Amino acid sequence: MVTEPNIGENIKKYRSKTVLSQEDFAKKSGVKYTTFTKIESGVIKTPSVLMMEKIAKALGVSIEDLLK
Repeated sequence: MVTEPNIGENIKKYRSKTVLSQEDFAKKSGVKYTTFTKIESGVIKTPSVLMMEKIAKALGVSIEDLLK
């Protein structure tokens, strides 16, 4: 059985390398705070491409990096 990468965990890992809180990062990325926390905590398992694009851009990584 192949396990899907946990996008939320990857986002959290990359965000932790910045000094931004979830709230500050949400503002920087242009993603609503509640949506961002749901993605990072795994409540939203497959965020839209637009959300992934905003988050990846704010983190300075590619969408592919978040999917690994």
